[in-house]
Amino acid sequence: MISFSRADRVSGLIQQVLSEILKKDIGDPRLKMATITEVEVSRDLRLARVYFTTPGGKQKKDEALKGFNSARGFIKRIL
Repeated sequence: MISFSRADRVSGLIQQVLSEILKKDIGDPRLKMATITEVEVSRDLRLARVYFTTPGGKQKKDEALKGFNSARGFIKRIL
């Protein structure tokens, strides 16, 4: 049996919850097509790095990044 670290379990949970938030709670059109691909959490669980993808190339990715930065406080509060 493979044992996973707590950071691995927390990162999976953050990815699930963040995907749900994007689907249900955020109305920003820049984030409608964003897909969370991975979340990396530091060992002490203080920092999380979120990776995402969007269809449409670099311009759409830059717009989605601005959307995530705009919604950062809301997302942190819900998480």
